[in-house]
Amino acid sequence: MKGIVIQGATIISEGKRCEGSVRMEDGRIAEIACGRELPVRDGDEVVEAEGALLLPGVIDGHVHMREPGLTHKADMQTETRAAARGGVTTVLDMPNVVPQTTTLQLLQERYAMAQGRCYVNYGFFLGATNDNIEEIKRLDVTQSPGVKLFMGSSTGNMLVDREEVLHRIFRESPTLIVTHCEDTERIKRNEELIIKNEEFASTVASHAPVSSPVGNSSFFTLHSSLPDDLSIRLHSLIRDHEACFSSSSLAVRLAKEEGARLHVAHITTDQELDLFEPGNEHITAEACVPHLLFTDEDYEALGARIKCNPAIKTAADRDALRRALTDGRIRTIATDHAPHLLSEKEGGVFKAVSGMPMVQFSLPAVLTLTEEPGTDGSKSVLSPERLVELMCHNPARLYRIPERGFIREGYKADLTLVRRKPWTVTTDCIESRCGWSPLEGRTLKWQAEKTWVGGHLVWNGTSVLPQPQGERVFFAADNKPFH
Repeated sequence: MKGIVIQGATIISEGKRCEGSVRMEDGRIAEIACGRELPVRDGDEVVEAEGALLLPGVIDGHVHMREPGLTHKADMQTETRAAARGGVTTVLDMPNVVPQTTTLQLLQERYAMAQGRCYVNYGFFLGATNDNIEEIKRLDVTQSPGVKLFMGSSTGNMLVDREEVLHRIFRESPTLIVTHCEDTERIKRNEELIIKNEEFASTVASHAPVSSPVGNSSFFTLHSSLPDDLSIRLHSLIRDHEACFSSSSLAVRLAKEEGARLHVAHITTDQELDLFEPGNEHITAEACVPHLLFTDEDYEALGARIKCNPAIKTAADRDALRRALTDGRIRTIATDHAPHLLSEKEGGVFKAVSGMPMVQFSLPAVLTLTEEPGTDGSKSVLSPERLVELMCHNPARLYRIPERGFIREGYKADLTLVRRKPWTVTTDCIESRCGWSPLEGRTLKWQAEKTWVGGHLVWNGTSVLPQPQGERVFFAADNKPFH
């Protein structure tokens, strides 16, 4: 492979920035020069990057590529194309496909399926069930980023709800446990109250934040436009604050009792944030991009397009999540990229499916937050340096991914060049097979100009290049986060 020299970029890595140059050779970062240009050799390709930021490629630890079994809406090729176009160079995929990835054999089959077809690097989680503890115990930790545990009913129906099984998983898992936390019984009770209707508003209002529309004189209609359905505006009140907090609290308690490494996915509430301590590497939290962008007020304009589990919450919760990006309580930003066809998003609480596509737009959207004032009076929600920590460095550390997630000499050349250039999201730019985005019509201030995976240019600013270059990711042998 010929050398590639990126000249004049603002390089951001490990909390520092400098104007300089980076050379890539043989798929790795060969040399980094701050404050000067690197010499150009015969045959080198030169990328003039003055005015742009050079970042490590994003590692998205929470995606759903839908393959196998759900390829009418997405597959490994289409979703890794979307990732590459957005500056994401590694995706870690969830097990709720068809069949569910709950055995070691099915895990290896998914890796075989992905070989030579992915535009970015990839890894797959093993899923937990009520009866596969022996599979979990036999997992070679180099083969998977972790065990995904659904402690609340969600897409795929992989709920683990038996207390003795939960204790065993937390005690005997050889690797990181990543949880989806919602209290299914609480959700069911809220649904029953809605159906009865008479006592619903007063009962839920007693547990709801002040900004909740419950009990307000302008309380929205309970009914959807479809028969036997309920308004999408009720989704956040069914999958409410208490449903999230009680389940997340249980997960944290189990992790402490059993000595497990725990990462709680997609935190949505201010209350849950108090469960996490800055600097605690064994019990950590993830924020997902939709919960950093949207609030329950956005149902009015976007309807079921922003229906997801856990549900979008209030503006106060979104602002609390944004503050936690910089105080250490949130360890990683991911997307929970979950593509569905728009026809599957029709309806309300019961008929519209949950999840939205986001991997292509996560980096530009979060970069836009670097220019939005923080709610605590700070200059911005977060800095570019902190963004890189949350979206690149910390995922590599948490999931034990060697030689990726940093701009360091000798590391894999997974890089993205981003530039401040406002643009509006439209359907014709969407790479995901589902063909839509909840961000359509929104102007983002930044865009990925180029993306390299293992030193190969995969997005050139105009198109995703035709040859997939993604590699299977292996994980460190010990069950410890990197420093």
